[in-house]
Amino acid sequence: QVQLVESGGGLVQAGGSLRLSCAASGRTLSSYAMGWFRQAPGKEREFVGTISWASSTFLGASAKGRFTISRDNAKNTVYLQLNSLKPEDTAVYYCAASRYTALNAGEYSYWGQGTQVTVSS
Repeated sequence: QVQLVESGGGLVQAGGSLRLSCAASGRTLSSYAMGWFRQAPGKEREFVGTISWASSTFLGASAKGRFTISRDNAKNTVYLQLNSLKPEDTAVYYCAASRYTALNAGEYSYWGQGTQVTVSS
């Protein structure tokens, strides 16, 4: 079992930045691909990006050029850096773990509880 806990969310003005963290316990993250997803009220969960166990990253269209994903396997933590935030980025952000790099939420076995990001205009 892998337990994931996100942190770092909050309220920020448009154009600002946040860094979200996803800390794992139970098992080392080094052999897992990690994904970030987000869900706004009334909308479906949306893929943000993923990072492989080898730190290769792939970002969704809404994240490209503004967000970056990184990982520190020694700290068993994955990060999502959010830059140039827009009001439409307001959502609950979730991290998830999978044995394989995947874009589909259904491919991820373990999920955190989410952290709220609110961007004011």
